[in-house]
Amino acid sequence: MRAFVVRDNQPHRLTIAQVPEPTAKANEVIVRVHAFSLNRGEVSRVAAGHPFYPEDTIPGWDVAGVVVAAAKDGTGPAIGAHVAGLARNFGAWAERVALTTDLVVSLPDDVSFERASALPVAGLTALRAVEAGGPLLGRRVLVTGAAGGVGGAAAQLAHLAGAHVTGVVSAPARATGLYALGVDEIVTELSAQGPSFDVLIESAGGDSLAAALTRVAPGGTVVSLGNSSGQLTTFDAAAFYVRGGATVYALHLLLELDRRASGVRDLGTLLDLMRHNRFDPRIERVSDWRECHSLIDDLMARKLQGKAVLVID
Repeated sequence: MRAFVVRDNQPHRLTIAQVPEPTAKANEVIVRVHAFSLNRGEVSRVAAGHPFYPEDTIPGWDVAGVVVAAAKDGTGPAIGAHVAGLARNFGAWAERVALTTDLVVSLPDDVSFERASALPVAGLTALRAVEAGGPLLGRRVLVTGAAGGVGGAAAQLAHLAGAHVTGVVSAPARATGLYALGVDEIVTELSAQGPSFDVLIESAGGDSLAAALTRVAPGGTVVSLGNSSGQLTTFDAAAFYVRGGATVYALHLLLELDRRASGVRDLGTLLDLMRHNRFDPRIERVSDWRECHSLIDDLMARKLQGKAVLVID
């Protein structure tokens, strides 16, 4: 079969090559891939030569397609089912992939492969981040990176939970469409001065995370999702403690799914919200998978205001 594999001498360290067919464990289904979506963090790690992605690795988490081999242990969807899922050990950027049945959900007839492929990583990360903040009705929530896949999803889910949502974007042009998703206020910088927030969902790290720690209300929660800035975070610990105490929670999706194995239920929740027009995966571009490199260029340059999806013919 064909797949994108990591090769050091290729643009973005990626090229399409012939690879062996995937083999399935007892609790895995084999899925013929119709669509997969790109995540900026994963793409940047591949291009940078992160140890997770040595040569010949097949990257990819988000995927949607058709089951061509059912799990031997009897769990999960049957052959022929249209599904979406998360490839726990990568491998989604291929014609076929093995997926554990605890992270695969069957698709309703009215949900396309393209839309479903944009849900798993961004949607599950956002859902768990919002849940970490506790009940949100009437509370103030701030989301950094609100124009991105995870940030946009978190802003929508916080709005659905009844929160007043402030979104942080890197430039005014990236605020397009956010008010329609339920964002109440948009700012272009998170500083140490200003009103407090009950929950801050923070993905930039560095100075942005340091500012978040000064803006959390007493008893509030800061959910740290990553460090897209690449900066170290320094803050005044004494000033943070004096504010009355708060929870700082570092959320890593795969570890979170291991801790609380409800991936199928949560994917089902996101699909149901999407079907009823209450959640938008915000797909900005759908392209043939052979156009991957140009799509990655635009993704890394932050020219996309949402998810990028690639389709295998």
